[in-house]
Amino acid sequence: MKAKKGFSKLSKQEKINWLSQHYFSDIDTANKLLKQYWNTDEKLQKLHDEFTENTITNYYLPYGIAPNFLINNKLFTIPMAIEESSVVAAASNAAKFWLDKGGFHTKVLGTEKVGQIHFTYTGKKQDLEDFFQQQQAYFKDSLTEITKNMQKRGGGINQISLVDKTSELEHYYQLHVTFETLDAMGANFINTCLEKLAKTFKETAINKQLCSKNNSLEIIMSILSNYVPNCLVRAEVAHPADKLLPNPEDSIKFAHKFIEAVKIAEIEPYRAVTHNKGIMNGIDAVVLATGNDFRAVEAGVHAYAARNGKYSSLTTAKIENNVFYFSIEIPLALGTVGGLTSLHPLVKFSLEMLGNPNAKELMQVIAVAGLAQNFAAVKSLTTTGIQEGHMKMHLLNILNQFEATKQEKLAITTLFKDKTVSHSGVVEALEKLRNENI
Repeated sequence: MKAKKGFSKLSKQEKINWLSQHYFSDIDTANKLLKQYWNTDEKLQKLHDEFTENTITNYYLPYGIAPNFLINNKLFTIPMAIEESSVVAAASNAAKFWLDKGGFHTKVLGTEKVGQIHFTYTGKKQDLEDFFQQQQAYFKDSLTEITKNMQKRGGGINQISLVDKTSELEHYYQLHVTFETLDAMGANFINTCLEKLAKTFKETAINKQLCSKNNSLEIIMSILSNYVPNCLVRAEVAHPADKLLPNPEDSIKFAHKFIEAVKIAEIEPYRAVTHNKGIMNGIDAVVLATGNDFRAVEAGVHAYAARNGKYSSLTTAKIENNVFYFSIEIPLALGTVGGLTSLHPLVKFSLEMLGNPNAKELMQVIAVAGLAQNFAAVKSLTTTGIQEGHMKMHLLNILNQFEATKQEKLAITTLFKDKTVSHSGVVEALEKLRNENI
């Protein structure tokens, strides 16, 4: 097979035909499958087609809701787009658990975002520092045309700093720029500012004769950072340790065991990764449902988990004066305007469900989703074990895999109502049921 030149210029149907002919043995089935997931509304399908490049169909994820989240004394129903069967159920159970215990309390600790201009300079460090100090105000002023609308709303550039990284890489420096982008995630705004600043920086360096035959200044790249340790939100639950469960003795025992489990995730990276993955089950699901960039959130969160030189838990737990505390501090760079928020119908639906939050409010809701997910997971791990609940939720997936009928699903679900679910056990029971009905 030869490479296909000009592929992006083909129509959608031509792309599908090419793909089917070269990669699938059953062309008709491949075509049918792809078209099966198209929207019947042509206008809506066109909108989806233009979200990305070389679109041939839509890839659907289940869209669920987790109700009964009491956050800062206000009830929320949280939208979640995720394929893992137990996530929405776990979040809902955690919400229900804390509903009559004061619910979740949150606070935004900061909203600062970061962009960097990476460059090399071969001259004297002092000359570069003097130049930067003399021109710093000018550099910021040179971006006024780009930042004026953001400034009117209370945002814009906070600070521009020169950072010396030559001890780590020869001749390497940064312009480290901090931003406030309000309700926008701000990636395009930040990158536009950085590219303009880089151009002005280089031109000014040449004009002021900072550069010469022996002293070169080279811009390597200008880009925002998804590590946002100062765009931070905190979520917490608190309740008397002896009143978490109906029996005070059981409650205290549960609280101490729960805290030990979290401490293990604080010191053991192998556990911390899975512990934090569970947190991200909840966070990513809401990030996706609200049209935000889950890859950026994931990257920033995991970097934050290793900020002290060792990968560790994002949550902490303790007992003080007989009060059980469980909390999370997490960086979340989110937006409620721009991007898909005004384009994708289900994103608009999600935001309306949440009361059309601003970026700070959305940060708080999503942090709660992560904390709730972690609480549910650690609670299961330290009591019944993770598989009991997980496999019961996975039971329907197993039955669907083997194309079970409605009657078979009812029979197998009833059979495993009080039993531990395993893949092999379900398959064996289904085969036995089918043999009995021959």
